[in-house]
Amino acid sequence: MNILARLYHSTLGKKILVAVTGAGLFVFIVGHLLGNLQIFLGPEVINRYGHFLQTTPEILWPARIGLLIFVGIHIWTSVALTVENRAARAVRYEVKRVVDASIASRTMIWSGLLIAVYVVYHLLQFTLMTTDPGYRTLEYTLVDGVKCHDVYRMMVLGFSNGWVSAAYIVAMGLLCTHLGHGVGAMFQSLGLKNEAWIARINGFSIIVAVLIFAGYASIPVTVLMGLVK
Repeated sequence: MNILARLYHSTLGKKILVAVTGAGLFVFIVGHLLGNLQIFLGPEVINRYGHFLQTTPEILWPARIGLLIFVGIHIWTSVALTVENRAARAVRYEVKRVVDASIASRTMIWSGLLIAVYVVYHLLQFTLMTTDPGYRTLEYTLVDGVKCHDVYRMMVLGFSNGWVSAAYIVAMGLLCTHLGHGVGAMFQSLGLKNEAWIARINGFSIIVAVLIFAGYASIPVTVLMGLVK
């Protein structure tokens, strides 16, 4: 226990926690995207998917609780590391050296906090449905006669608002900027990034971030263009 406590309170321990929770959140982001992209398969498919999640609380609630724990640990340890890094600077230079430090790496804490703020709104809109109570009344009848919540119509109505879609796209841009650096940093914190693989890992991180952004942004864009309606 003493070893674990020392590791937990050490800089190395916090970096490992950020990496592990970041990996878990990355898996969720990919899974969530795959679920959302089912909107392109039509109302039947995505509504059946939504109905499955809503009727399996033994899967949904542990996932939600685990996700909240991961988010809390990820934010707390990231903020703690940022505070420690700033406190460790004995002298503040008038001109900061930012060699080998990208904009994404220097703004990780801020992009992460902005993403967290947007996630709260996103949950209020599509999960708790408090921004538009009318979402609660939407129903869809599956081919087998089972009634379920009309997730398809809710997404179309929500993204038909230009401001909502713009905020979503900007948030996804911040998320993927965060991922573009975070995935590579995750490998480094876990000791899996070396000189031989650094270029490949960095390239992989950027490609994955771009693909995730394209996937998420495609939904509001196609709704606004009238291709999904």
